[in-house]
Amino acid sequence: MKKYLDETLSAEERAEALTDEMTTEEQASQLRYDAPAVPRLGIPAYNWWNEGIHGFARSGVATMFPQAIGLAAMFDDELTQKTAEVTSEEVRAKYNVYTKEEDRDIYKGLTLWAPNINIFRDPRWGRGHETFGEDPYLTTRNGKAVVRGLQGDGKVMKAAACAKHFAVHSGPEAIRHSFDAKANAKDMEETYLPAFEALVKEAKVESVMGAYNRVNGEPACASDYLMAKLKEWGFDGYFVSDCWAIRDFHENHMVTANAIESTAMALKAGCDVNCGCTYQNLLVALEKGAVTKEDIRTACVHLMRTRMRLGMFDKKTEFDDIPYDKVACKEHKAISLECAEKSLVMLENNGILPIDESKYKTIAVIGPNSDSRTALEGNYNGLSDRYITFLNGIQDRFSGRVIFAEGCHLYKDRVSNLAQAGDRYAEAVAAAKFADMTILCLGLDATIEGEEGDTGNEFSSGDKNGLTLPPPQRELVKKIMALGKPVVTVVCAGSAINPESKPDALIHAFYPGEMGGKALAEVLFGDVSPSGKLPVTFYEDTDKLPEFTDYSMKGRTYRYTTDNVLYPFGYGLTYGGVKVTKVEYKDGKAVVTAENSGKATEDVIQLYMKDYCEHAVPNVSLCGFKRVKLNEGETAVFEIEVPEKAFTAVDDNGVRKVFGNKFTLFAGTSQPDALSEKLTGIKCASVDITK
Repeated sequence: MKKYLDETLSAEERAEALTDEMTTEEQASQLRYDAPAVPRLGIPAYNWWNEGIHGFARSGVATMFPQAIGLAAMFDDELTQKTAEVTSEEVRAKYNVYTKEEDRDIYKGLTLWAPNINIFRDPRWGRGHETFGEDPYLTTRNGKAVVRGLQGDGKVMKAAACAKHFAVHSGPEAIRHSFDAKANAKDMEETYLPAFEALVKEAKVESVMGAYNRVNGEPACASDYLMAKLKEWGFDGYFVSDCWAIRDFHENHMVTANAIESTAMALKAGCDVNCGCTYQNLLVALEKGAVTKEDIRTACVHLMRTRMRLGMFDKKTEFDDIPYDKVACKEHKAISLECAEKSLVMLENNGILPIDESKYKTIAVIGPNSDSRTALEGNYNGLSDRYITFLNGIQDRFSGRVIFAEGCHLYKDRVSNLAQAGDRYAEAVAAAKFADMTILCLGLDATIEGEEGDTGNEFSSGDKNGLTLPPPQRELVKKIMALGKPVVTVVCAGSAINPESKPDALIHAFYPGEMGGKALAEVLFGDVSPSGKLPVTFYEDTDKLPEFTDYSMKGRTYRYTTDNVLYPFGYGLTYGGVKVTKVEYKDGKAVVTAENSGKATEDVIQLYMKDYCEHAVPNVSLCGFKRVKLNEGETAVFEIEVPEKAFTAVDDNGVRKVFGNKFTLFAGTSQPDALSEKLTGIKCASVDITK
């Protein structure tokens, strides 16, 4: 038996044995993302590029969950882990049939480039909806959940997760290939690095992907500083470049003269596999002495080690018999529905919700996202075998008459090319006049906000120009609101949108996945109480924010900002009346007493720490959360762990430790800020702690 086939040996030993069976030329070929077969050694072709941030993506039909930002809004990392478990199950089911058909194309492998754990520091960033929001703690909890869900905890990994994009990366999209993101030592340790460190050290993530931009002068995919961090944290997976990022070294960053120098710079820094084509120059770089055979061998061993951990050279794994009918099965769809229900955030409600069906006999569903599948999907998505749009969900649930009018195009001034501008307004007004109430379905989709180069991206290479609705929708809102009839507004968008109106109720749906319409209908009619919370701050105006290119945290996110807030991080209403009446701190845990004076509901108890030392963030920091369910009139006590890290602060040199001895721990269903108290009418409980 060849040593690399001996399943009693470690993945490292087997990887080294297999690599050493290859010629240097064969080793070099394996460092491409589309690695060719090596028939003489029984190595099949393998494409490293696969996606799965909210369900198995870009590979046909799969269960589609809410986009990552919606999963973050659940404040439920246990449920987030379930979505990742479903994703890996469906990835394996499809991999089993693909390989039997000798289909080893892109988006067919077991190495998923997910999750995206960048910090969503600026609401203009178009890719922000791929992340878990603006807070390092919330991002870390969800990121670890995804890694554990994808990889499993057995001897053989179910699928390989990837922490991306390492590390200081959040726009602008238009200049990402040449941009130098500058962050000081404090911001690095306090904000940009914690999630990556936790995924490497605690969740044992199998892969890390570099970013396009430079970080303090160094290309992220060949940064001595960032690579040293991975070594310090004990990373032993594979490092992959973002796609065609190494080409940027010489074409945009101008840190090398040509592709050969870029290849050498990346490989010697520790980039194992090139998503792109620059590593086609590996053998030329070797010939010129820019890299060594050992450089190539080391990277190849790392890649073969991952393939060994995935069981690709085992006779049989426990995942080989996962059947194809697991894909998009009823049980998986039920989890998608549960996520959608918990991700919807109710921002306003004057009592109109839940809808009283005895009072409203005719409902007009109006707006460009009413019957939009794209608005359910977000980006980096799979294909659902059945979408339930907002219109579909309301039609299925409501016993009265539902009238639909598109109202306007998502962003163009007309729907029909040959028509005059505003060609759908009259229909919308007629529908609203005839109906007892209107549900306005507005917002964006991935044709407006997403990744630079994606299909569409009509404005700013995928970034948003501002926080208002596109002009045609703003005009539609004015016309419908002017009628003076009841209006519920539902907004799909990856982050903050200021609708510039005061409807009777306002729900932010993010991009809620294939079951989004059913979830919305359940919330509208009171079958389910809304319980999502904002994982990002909703600002009033981008003009009051720091420059998009400024990576300093000053004036950004709930931990630092002092004004310009429309709706705070952690805010979201329910149909209940959950209030935290008492919090104690005992043995590293918060002991929280909560009561519900309203209807039965789920809610999220949130813990925030105020550190009074000179190095602490200006406001408070999330340090714990727990999703709870309380019936009407019920009082219950919950224990929530408070990590020791919550008592640390970071100084200007990037040193994290406990500096202070006086702290206040807040517990509530929102932040302990004045605006949250005003919006909810509830004050957080608190306890002072001396260390």
